[in-house]
Amino acid sequence: MKPINSFRLSFLFILLSVCAVAQTAYEPSPENKKNREWFQDAKFGLFIHWGVYSVLGDGEWVMNNQEIPIKAYEKLPAFFNPTEYDPKAWVQMAKAAGMKYITITSKHHDGFAMWDSKVSDYNIVKKTPYGKDVLKMLADECHKEGIKLFFYHSQLDWHHPDYFPRGNTGGNWTGRPQHGDWYKYLDYMDAQLTELLTNYGDIAGIWFDGMWDKIDADWRLNTTYSLIHKLQPGALVGSNHHVAPFAGEDFQMFEKDLPGHNTSGFSPEQKVGDLPKETCETINYSWGFNLKDDGHKSRKQLIQYLVKAAGYGANFLLNIGPMPNGKIQSEHIEKLRQMGEWLTANGETIYGTRGGPLTARDWGVTTQKGNKVYVHILDWSDESLVIPSWGKKIKSARLYSDKSVVKFAESEFGITLKVPKAKMDDVDTIVELELK
Repeated sequence: MKPINSFRLSFLFILLSVCAVAQTAYEPSPENKKNREWFQDAKFGLFIHWGVYSVLGDGEWVMNNQEIPIKAYEKLPAFFNPTEYDPKAWVQMAKAAGMKYITITSKHHDGFAMWDSKVSDYNIVKKTPYGKDVLKMLADECHKEGIKLFFYHSQLDWHHPDYFPRGNTGGNWTGRPQHGDWYKYLDYMDAQLTELLTNYGDIAGIWFDGMWDKIDADWRLNTTYSLIHKLQPGALVGSNHHVAPFAGEDFQMFEKDLPGHNTSGFSPEQKVGDLPKETCETINYSWGFNLKDDGHKSRKQLIQYLVKAAGYGANFLLNIGPMPNGKIQSEHIEKLRQMGEWLTANGETIYGTRGGPLTARDWGVTTQKGNKVYVHILDWSDESLVIPSWGKKIKSARLYSDKSVVKFAESEFGITLKVPKAKMDDVDTIVELELK
């Protein structure tokens, strides 16, 4: 890497200013609180895992999984030339899918920067034949189209020599020296974050990952989080650390799981907090491009996951892994189009809602907005469904799809809804309840 002295001086000035005002007790700014509300209303976003690892077609963990030494891995950027990259098409695809924001990998665990970093030459502009700042191009299109942009940023780094002591991944096979200055690495990370938060316009937030590599290390979170909130007061900070949220975080994320679940095995200690929530999942089985992964999830699976997430009060961040040429797999484009069609017809029952008033059940979930509750029946074959009462009287019940009347009865046993089998939808039968 070749540090730029003038940049480092500017960064250190900002960092010192931030440290002077950093508080242990975090109080979000008015802009931040407003963006939290927006985030909870948005419900659906596009996750993009893209980097030089896509050249090998074996996912974003290929460096670690194949134990590729740094000297060998550093040859990859010379093969990364995404001449088919079309950020306008990406943003329009996301909009057509009904997505309200995009979260893209700025730097993954391999340490390679997907922007024109002045802190390190290990970046897409200086090391690839493509030589362009793909994040700047995407940010410009997002701003034009009204799509908010988050940057995924890995705290873990298999490339940087000062990421030391080593964590649980990126072992001796990397060829890094067995020494380093941990706080110098954190300065480097904060300097790169400063670039991302000062050169790309309004950024909706930072999506951290990798802290789990050594969860008990001194990550200096107060300094980093304060820096972000100082540079962009409205930016939301979240971290995929799989534990309870820390002070300074603005939303809580759940990897490949609905809030409170641990089917993935990632989150045995994670507790559901009071912050806005988001769950992320892959459109097939891989985050980064995987040549052999043809396990594409069905339209029904994806829509039902979106609906369940909303019922749990969470956003759904759906991931795609673009190919090394910059194109997106046709199967993924088609699935996103199908989700957009469904949301065009049913988005009122998802966008701007909050989860509940009932907790999730085996048959489905509920969402609510104003004086309306939407009962999403996802898995029920009988014509009658009894749901618990929550202390509110029902004025009317209708099928959301065609506004036809649904017979209902309220009793000591709960609320009984009767939906004719001919009216049931294989994906989501939505009953709209209007409250008195």
